[in-house]
Amino acid sequence: MRTRWILALVMGLLLTACSSDDGSSDGRITLRFQSLAWQQESVDANKELVEEWNAVHPDVKVEYVQGSWDSVHDQLLTSFEGGEAPDIIHDASDDLADFAYGGYLAELGELLPERLKSDIPQRSWETATFGDGIYGVPFLQEPRVLIANAKWLKESGVRIPTPENPWTWEEFRSIAKELSGEGKYGVAWPLKEPVSATLNLSLSTGGQMFHRGADGRVTVRFDAADEVVPRTVHDEVNTDGSASSTTLGMGGSDTLPGFFGGKYAMVPLGFSYRQQIVQQAPKGFEWQVLPAPAGAEGLTQGVSPQTLSVAEDSPHKKEAAEFIDFLLQPKNMVRLALGDWMLPTGTEALKDPALHTTKDDWATGTALAAQLRSAPAQSVRGYPEWKDKVATPAFQEYYSGAIDLDELRKRLVEDGNLVLARYQR
Repeated sequence: MRTRWILALVMGLLLTACSSDDGSSDGRITLRFQSLAWQQESVDANKELVEEWNAVHPDVKVEYVQGSWDSVHDQLLTSFEGGEAPDIIHDASDDLADFAYGGYLAELGELLPERLKSDIPQRSWETATFGDGIYGVPFLQEPRVLIANAKWLKESGVRIPTPENPWTWEEFRSIAKELSGEGKYGVAWPLKEPVSATLNLSLSTGGQMFHRGADGRVTVRFDAADEVVPRTVHDEVNTDGSASSTTLGMGGSDTLPGFFGGKYAMVPLGFSYRQQIVQQAPKGFEWQVLPAPAGAEGLTQGVSPQTLSVAEDSPHKKEAAEFIDFLLQPKNMVRLALGDWMLPTGTEALKDPALHTTKDDWATGTALAAQLRSAPAQSVRGYPEWKDKVATPAFQEYYSGAIDLDELRKRLVEDGNLVLARYQR
């Protein structure tokens, strides 16, 4: 408790140092907006929009506070407990459940204008809905795609998939094998953090993993539909030799040097990795974006969009919601999406011509937007512990060949349900 109290005090002092007086003495309101933007284009876009707001809202000043994806959960928890949370909070939808159920975030249903609520599809709102309330505005999202060596694929003569005619998971495995040989691999799976990638891609095969009963309790199952994606990865690595075992412990960026060097034909990555590829690829390197394989549910896959929330303790919830509405006007949402190389959730923003160009394959990603659904774990209390203590080590061992499918199922289900049960008493 002493450690937590000290952390709360330190974070409170830091956040206070980043903010100015709330202006209550002269009637001017100051809102703190904590952004997690990190790419320079994205940081610039966010700061420019804050400046544009401040230029026309002299009585409600927004102060930009830089946060970090690496530490946001613990930092927010500390600031909530210390009573020093920022008014407007940038996060991801899969990080909101405990904050929403814990009473740290404001319910936004009555605060948001109808324009914004109707512009974002219901499937996106579901990612930030917990119980009967909405606790975040989903605004940026990205599908997982295959980034491919275009020259390699063309020379091989394999069929090139499109959003209208994608590969099946069986076809993907066969083609990865066909592209392999002589020390080269058809695919590199960067699965340092394997859980969300596996669960989100498994929606294409009908996999769900988490099942909510009539009593509201969530349990883990690992059915035939849940097996397809992990079995494909396992067999590519351990049976076919078409996927490199060394990349299993890598993050996405770690695979790029090998990809550029001609070691891997394809790498499954988030759509936003295109920016790194544009910046880092050797001159003349030809690459293209392909849709992820499709299963019984087509190209459906889970996503955890970036979100904007309002702190429950904020004394200026109405003004904070108005700033969010400004930030997410269609033209502004496009600017944020372009800055992060991601897709906007808003239907009007998605129509923007800048998101439908063949340059950098924007059009391929935009064509997948309608297939994105709430990630399976979005509203599951206890998911972070299940992921860290049960699922991550189990998937890592299975993908490396250390355990078989039956042992994977046993750990995910038996050990997993013991973890979730503690959160549902």
